[in-house]
Amino acid sequence: MKKTLIFGTIAVLLVLVLVWFGMKNSKNPIAYETEMPFKTNIVKKTVATGKVIPLEEAEIKPKVSGIIEKIYVEEGAKVEVGDLIATIRVVPNVQSLNSASGNVKTAKLRYENTETLYKRNKTLFEKGVISRQEFETTELNFESAKQELSNAQNNLQIIQKGSAAGMGKTANTFVLAEIAGTILEIPVRKGTQVIESNTFNAGTTIATIADMTKMIFEGKVDEAEVGKIKNGTVLEVSLGAIEKKKYPAKLNFIAPKGTEENGAVQFKIKGDVTLDDEFYVRAGYSANADIVLESKDSVLSIKEALLQFDKKTETPYVEVKTGDQEFEKRDVELGISDGINVEILDGVTMDDEIKIWNKTSKKEEKEEGDN
Repeated sequence: MKKTLIFGTIAVLLVLVLVWFGMKNSKNPIAYETEMPFKTNIVKKTVATGKVIPLEEAEIKPKVSGIIEKIYVEEGAKVEVGDLIATIRVVPNVQSLNSASGNVKTAKLRYENTETLYKRNKTLFEKGVISRQEFETTELNFESAKQELSNAQNNLQIIQKGSAAGMGKTANTFVLAEIAGTILEIPVRKGTQVIESNTFNAGTTIATIADMTKMIFEGKVDEAEVGKIKNGTVLEVSLGAIEKKKYPAKLNFIAPKGTEENGAVQFKIKGDVTLDDEFYVRAGYSANADIVLESKDSVLSIKEALLQFDKKTETPYVEVKTGDQEFEKRDVELGISDGINVEILDGVTMDDEIKIWNKTSKKEEKEEGDN
């Protein structure tokens, strides 16, 4: 009897211990923290990648073909309109040279013949032997022959030297700066053979000049965002070569046609960049432009990390505290987001405490899976 009582007591105690452990394990061991909504300014941005380039840039090409005789400037030098950049030595074409020489000889013969007739008829006219009309015709032929000889001689000189006598700095063999700015590049050297710009050939670039005081940002944006921007939108341009510095810019061009790149359609944009004297901005710097798509001031917001989404409907919701570690699901209507904070249009108030859901129990994970 005594043994039966002892074993019965042990059995009861064992059952009580098992019940206690079961009740303890059924409780959620995680104590969830909460955060409250707040008011803040939200700015939605996108980033366009590109580079900064000069607004005005010109390639200087020769007016005659030949060989670079001398270069008078270096890369990085500043020039004004009309400054001498290089001179060209013309290498005449043998066939053209022979033809021009023959034209000079023919014109000279005609000139000498008309000169003789002019002098003879002038004497006869002064003596009254011939009429004025006959004399004036002879005089006209003489002046015409003189002009033809001059033209033939100039053509020969142009073929031989690239310019006629008396042209000075306006000669075709002088390569001059066509805009004021900085010499960006001189791809040729002394002795380089160059080709003139004509209908069938773009010509050899002797120098590239740009105005470095006027720079623009040139980049691309995705088709999903191009409809949200317009001319006049303010940009903040960051340069890869200059840290912790942003330059203001204003959008002035959006391409009417996009180009496909890696499966996505991109649209070219341009914006005028406002420079200062703190840093020297060089042409071709890689750059990123922050573009403000939308902004709101002092709106009811929560951290985007607090949001959950229904697995079936994908409706956003949060869990609002109703008691000690007790929460209820509440659907919310969202506004704009900057990736950190999101605007709440409807669903919660400033006084609600929202569950930080990144810590979940196995039981909750099972319940969410069942839903």
